[in-house]
Amino acid sequence: MEKFLIEGGHPLNGKIKASGAKNAALPIIAASIMGEGKTILHNIPSLKDTETMLKILTFLGAKVKFFNNTVEIEPSGIKRFTAPYEYVSTMRASICLLGPMLAKYGKAKFSMPGGCVIGPRPIDLHLKGLKKLGVEIKNEEGYVIGKVKKLKGNRIFLGGNFGSSVLATANVMCAATLAEGETIIEFAACEPEIVDLARFLKKMGAKIYGEGSHILRIVGVRKLKGTEYTIIPDRIETGTYMLAGLITKGKIKIENCIPFHLMALMDRLEEAGIGVKYGNDYIEVEGKDKWKAVDIVTLPYPGFPTDLQAQMMAFLTLADGISVITEKVFPERFIHVGELNRLGANITLDGSKAIVKGVKNLLGAKVMASDLRASAALVLAGLAAEGETQISRIYHLDRGYEKFEEKLSKVGAKIKRVRE
Repeated sequence: MEKFLIEGGHPLNGKIKASGAKNAALPIIAASIMGEGKTILHNIPSLKDTETMLKILTFLGAKVKFFNNTVEIEPSGIKRFTAPYEYVSTMRASICLLGPMLAKYGKAKFSMPGGCVIGPRPIDLHLKGLKKLGVEIKNEEGYVIGKVKKLKGNRIFLGGNFGSSVLATANVMCAATLAEGETIIEFAACEPEIVDLARFLKKMGAKIYGEGSHILRIVGVRKLKGTEYTIIPDRIETGTYMLAGLITKGKIKIENCIPFHLMALMDRLEEAGIGVKYGNDYIEVEGKDKWKAVDIVTLPYPGFPTDLQAQMMAFLTLADGISVITEKVFPERFIHVGELNRLGANITLDGSKAIVKGVKNLLGAKVMASDLRASAALVLAGLAAEGETQISRIYHLDRGYEKFEEKLSKVGAKIKRVRE
């Protein structure tokens, strides 16, 4: 096991290039198996999660090459249709292979997915949508088993208790592209990663209309072809580096990003008194000695992202006043609160709300990461804290941030990875 040692109190200054979006790359890699012939994907981040997805494809029989953030996938050799527990248990997004496999091969067997411990995330919407397309599904010994002779289009409502589901939308949209007839998905997710997946599928030959809205119309086609495509930049990574610059009172410019994917974050920062400059492909932020408390409510896109909630909480621990953070996507996603308090924060929980009373300073301590975004929040807090912070179980970070400490070190962070 490895940990981070962070010497806090050093402002970050300089430029950081955003990597490709993990949450766009994974469903697009999965969808590539539906194409006839080779698919080439650019701007794929080198992460544990992308490596795991490619291992699953290799296990199934696909030929895979990964070099310099480019993936080549030739799916013609796929002869297995079971995604084993040892892969799927580490990464929830592996479930987005279910729709593509059923569409292309008519059968799939998947272990129930794992991933970060951020509260219950059932796959009932995935199964509901696929059943509407004609898939027979049963559960046996921890596996979901699906089979279908011919997918048929249908009208499907995908709303859940906490809004639309990104991965369920991805699964059903992929399956519908090869279904007979027309499919209408109501209450579809409209996240940029879903738009990216739709654009990729359309380049393969799919007929999809309405991406970016809550209603998708998909007209099934007989086959899709392999293609070449470039993944969008990662909006969550971009937001994380913005907040890293601000919490350390530095000045950071993030390049190769799409600012319009982060309007909710920029709105809250402006409310806190932070000015944000941006162009078509960059965002620049400059920290202040003081910033105001603000209230946050996480919501599906274009609302404030749940994947930036923990990082924003770290930033607000040093705000002037009291902030209230309401988590409406994953109401139990507050495991990081206890660890931030170990660093001197003043945060209390009230159900799905966190009340953050700003403090004058944070103090370095030993803390433990619990999930991917919580890990990033602890790094941000450690960068701002006085003295040394040790963060254990940082393997979570490697799932979602490419060259994290390397990028931070280049802009002035005193952070190093050591063995426990």
